[in-house]
Amino acid sequence: MGKYISRFIICFGLGTTAVVLSACLGFSTPMPTLPPPTSPPPPETATPTIVWFPPTATSTLVPTQAITPTVDVRPNIGAVIFEDDFTTPEIWDLAVSESGSVALGLKEITLAISQPNIYLYTLRDNPTLTDFYVEITASPSICWGDDEYGLLFRVTPALDFYRFSLSCNGSVRLDKYIAGKASSPFPKTLSGAVPPGAPSSSRLSIWAKGKEMHFFINGEFQFTINDPSIPEGVIGLFARSSKNSAITVSFSELTIREVTP
Repeated sequence: MGKYISRFIICFGLGTTAVVLSACLGFSTPMPTLPPPTSPPPPETATPTIVWFPPTATSTLVPTQAITPTVDVRPNIGAVIFEDDFTTPEIWDLAVSESGSVALGLKEITLAISQPNIYLYTLRDNPTLTDFYVEITASPSICWGDDEYGLLFRVTPALDFYRFSLSCNGSVRLDKYIAGKASSPFPKTLSGAVPPGAPSSSRLSIWAKGKEMHFFINGEFQFTINDPSIPEGVIGLFARSSKNSAITVSFSELTIREVTP
């Protein structure tokens, strides 16, 4: 793993970021009695119900528009490449310092940071992945506000990588770090799929084929990115404490599958 990193803690900054209708009718004199109508009144026209929250994330429905089923953006998932139950210490960077630690537990790996403003990560030795579908469960036990945790992928020997992160205030984002410069292809955005605070648990998923990447949390689609900057690399895990807090998060049930043609 020495070819990827000589230290396991780094720090860098990234840009964050009835109607009430009242009708009161009164009359000062009695209304005259009217004769019965000679023909039945025309039927009332039904007022269509407005669909305020349509079942698809991308369509704005009107009463006469047919509902479009949600598109499956995770097609062509193939056989399992490997599964990791975090019982083999040799394939992960494990370390302890006064700022934090990366350690294996009972079928999980835990990143614990004891000081504010610390970025901690660990990389898996192999395999180098190009097209893949990855799933992992992240379970923060100490987590506040802007603390972040998640998946690194396509990490190169030069430490270029993508970073799929969740924050403890219920946000999601995608960062890219390449040639020493950081950017956010998908900026920090609140998501109802991310449980805020701790203790909590989320299943993170990424479908990646070439430059096309789809991101999910707890089975719910979040966003799509097309970016050819980093075509392959290994995967990793990270946690970052904010300026006023520490964070502890455990990862388990890592599965990598093929993406078939």
